[in-house]
Amino acid sequence: MTVLDLDSPDARHLGLVGGKAANLAELRAAGFDVPAGFCVATDAYRRAADAAGLDEAPGRAQDAALAAAARKALLAVPITPDLEVAVAEAYARLGDRVPVAVRSSATAEDLPSASFAGQQDTYLNVVGTEAVLDAVRRCWASLWTDRAVSYRASAGIDGHEVALAVVVQRMVDARVAGVLFTADPVSGRRTRSVIDASPGLGEAVVSGAVNPDHVVVEGSTIDYRPGDKAVEVRAVPGGGTEQVAAGDRRGERALTDDEVRALVALGRRVEAHYGAPQDIEWAIDTAGAVRLTQSRPITTLHPLPEPTGPGLRAYLCVSLAQGLTRPITPMGIAAFRVIGATGSRLGFGIPADDLGGPSALAVAGGRVFVDVTAALRNAVGRRIVPRLLDVMEARSAVVLRRLRDEPAFAVRTRSPWSFARRVLRVLVRYRVPLQVGQALAAPAAARRRVGRVGEGLTAALPPATTGLERHDRALALLGRVFPVLPTVAPVAGAGFLALGLARALAGPEIDGRTTHDLLRSLPHNVTTEMDLELWRVAVRLRADDASVTRLRAGSGPLPDLLRNELDRFLRRHGHRAVAEIDIGVPRWRDDPSYVLGVLAGYLRLATTDAGRESTPDAMFARGAAAAERAVADVVARVRRRSRPRALVVGWALRRTRELAGLRETHKDHLVRLIAAARTDLVAIGAELAGRGLLAEADDVFFLDLAEARSALLGADHRDVVAQRREDHARELRRRHVPRVLLSDGTEPEALAAPAAGDGALVGTPASAGEVTGLARVVLDPADAHLEPGEILVVPSTDPGWTPLFLTAGGLVMEMGGANSHGAVVAREYGIPAVVGVPDATGAIITGQRITVDGAAGSVRLTAE
Repeated sequence: MTVLDLDSPDARHLGLVGGKAANLAELRAAGFDVPAGFCVATDAYRRAADAAGLDEAPGRAQDAALAAAARKALLAVPITPDLEVAVAEAYARLGDRVPVAVRSSATAEDLPSASFAGQQDTYLNVVGTEAVLDAVRRCWASLWTDRAVSYRASAGIDGHEVALAVVVQRMVDARVAGVLFTADPVSGRRTRSVIDASPGLGEAVVSGAVNPDHVVVEGSTIDYRPGDKAVEVRAVPGGGTEQVAAGDRRGERALTDDEVRALVALGRRVEAHYGAPQDIEWAIDTAGAVRLTQSRPITTLHPLPEPTGPGLRAYLCVSLAQGLTRPITPMGIAAFRVIGATGSRLGFGIPADDLGGPSALAVAGGRVFVDVTAALRNAVGRRIVPRLLDVMEARSAVVLRRLRDEPAFAVRTRSPWSFARRVLRVLVRYRVPLQVGQALAAPAAARRRVGRVGEGLTAALPPATTGLERHDRALALLGRVFPVLPTVAPVAGAGFLALGLARALAGPEIDGRTTHDLLRSLPHNVTTEMDLELWRVAVRLRADDASVTRLRAGSGPLPDLLRNELDRFLRRHGHRAVAEIDIGVPRWRDDPSYVLGVLAGYLRLATTDAGRESTPDAMFARGAAAAERAVADVVARVRRRSRPRALVVGWALRRTRELAGLRETHKDHLVRLIAAARTDLVAIGAELAGRGLLAEADDVFFLDLAEARSALLGADHRDVVAQRREDHARELRRRHVPRVLLSDGTEPEALAAPAAGDGALVGTPASAGEVTGLARVVLDPADAHLEPGEILVVPSTDPGWTPLFLTAGGLVMEMGGANSHGAVVAREYGIPAVVGVPDATGAIITGQRITVDGAAGSVRLTAE
């Protein structure tokens, strides 16, 4: 079992041969043209690791010294006689001293969750048994390179859980080679294929050593952009490779249109076989045959939502619009479904099942999306929805406005009545106009009414003692969330309506800066009040040495004063949390460590005059004073033109100040209901854990409501929970989430036209996102000193550079295509990247402030 032929059924076993070899064996078994070869299985590595004493080698830790020791020990381990014989026999079956590629194949490599592109070593054109055995040993050692250790740490994978196999294949006598993505790795579009190609071995393309031909294919359209292909990697007779300068061959195409179409067709077949978009390495030999040398999933694409209708659909990420980049737990998503279903039924008269949610709600990658296709195709909706987003998530609004120009989202319904009927239904059902009028007439009474709504949120609910009763009560609490919005939000809306009236009457006297001042330090804002209350707690604690010592230490029992102050604060605000719209996230009352950390930070504020000027209460008071001055100034300027108008403007601005602060209140009420439902679900989880149906109480949040009910009736969902916890942990590492996602995988924001202007450099988009920071030009990674957040500017990269990516804010590269290792790893780490930027290391100076737009492919420079 130590050495397996790639045609052996066992060669498709991940644990025996690692991800790369398993994929190659799978492709051969499926009839694809993959070069013949064999695999030195993982048990050989494990024996070598035991012999090298790697028990003390780093797992998750990124200790360079321990990693170096592990590499040295593996390189010194002798090849056992039985392995030497098995490799020699397998190599002989390939041919007499036939050139081979010797490639690492880790058990955590080429998986749907992480590609590990190039993190272990490959050796090309290896000739002879001794050379093959030496390459095997060096592949083993490459599992412990600094780049591989740091990559595993960033992916949350323990190095001791990973083993390495080595795949040995016949070399392809390549005329041209490269990579093929069966989906656009930058925009995400699943209908688009992207090819990078260059003469010679594919290593030139994969390593980023060359500017390859870049080909984008969609349907029957081929967009072919020749690169200079100035470098070619060739096999050397007798073994090894060399990099040869080939001159600027920009006028030559490495592939014909027929070859491009053949590659695309091959890619679609491979994609269909695996059921997911693929990153494929290929070579066309001197006889014209297309050979597959690797295929792995494209791990950086955001998952697609389940279709919510026919044709191309547009999905807005509600999670991101709420400022939540992390994934939501399955129970949190189930809560969203209940809230959305209630809103559909009660608010808009659209039937929806509580557990299934509204038809427009979709989930992908643990994020909640809503299908906005109908709104974009409606003459009224396409105007209103972006305007609403201007307030809460402006960049999403920009994306939706661009989509209005797409034929797929052209207006199909011009009549405003269908849209208006649904809005009017909400306005009438919840007496919104009356609420607004009452709030404007009597702000204090309106605030008292909102307070009573908060006090009655959990009233009139029956007691619950059994799990099923608690389940029913949690469902009822979530059903109360939507009605809070039209019941409470109109009061704050009246304040902003008053501001609109004042702006209309005052004209140019209220500009953007004045509006900012008018809305500073708004009273009756529950979030501001919470922050100020916590600050006052810190002030009181400063006089207590025991509390100060405990907060600075960060651990230990709580002194009496600190415990009492914390309990008092949590009684009012303990339902809050970071990512609080997710019912699966612990509340502050469950885990107050965050609050204690904030208190410790408050205690570190300076006590000098300058420090006191920056305290929260001082800043709030200054803001309130500035707002009152702004009101007085506006009224005075308007009075010069019209005293009656000034009276109305003054009244409207005072109403704005009295009411607009309640804009946070409905969110506070919603979170109170979610926290109350969470309490019942925690109790359900504890019951299920006690019955052995869940491993621990919090596992209940990795079920949905229907599954929780079935568990109460005896179903065992522990396997489901384990898989979902794994999926959730993987999604927690995702750093880029699309604001808007189309059903074909396109992220429209990544397709925006380049914004490059004077002083900008233009290259190839490689990893979407925009970052501004200080540049660090690095020509040799061995001498690199990169501060966190600096933008790495390099001539090219291979996997040896990638540890720098962990602290880099972005990447600019002179060479390479969108599918080189630098681009692949940048996308996995979620840092914006632009590659193929001519003379980047000469045009950009270390310390210069630059902006990298990874979607547009531009680098904007700031003059120094």
